[in-house]
Amino acid sequence: MHSTCPCGSGIALPHCCLPYIMGVQAPPAPQSLMRSRYTAYTQHNADYIYATTHPSERRHHNKKDILAWAKNCHWLKLDVLKADENTVEFKAYYLDNRLSTQVHHERSFFEKANGQWYYKTGIFL
Repeated sequence: MHSTCPCGSGIALPHCCLPYIMGVQAPPAPQSLMRSRYTAYTQHNADYIYATTHPSERRHHNKKDILAWAKNCHWLKLDVLKADENTVEFKAYYLDNRLSTQVHHERSFFEKANGQWYYKTGIFL
């Protein structure tokens, strides 16, 4: 029996985000990419977060910082508030290193390049 995916879909991890994170499939839409990125944060998978960041934006990110933030948070849940053809608004709930509940509320923008969706940028709300 498999646990449900951290992304909140209610689907077992091997049938939800794991195929994307393992590179078996490409996320078909921005919402599935965003959900898989959240799941990757819960699994401390900085390689996937970095690889799914748009190549033009990668210079603003590094795996060491991504991994540090992922590990310093205890991820609680994800709420997708709105999603359209290239934008996803969500709230990610987590405990920080002082065990205080935090909410990361963002509108993320995604762009397709070479047939694959990438995280382009986000606005904190």
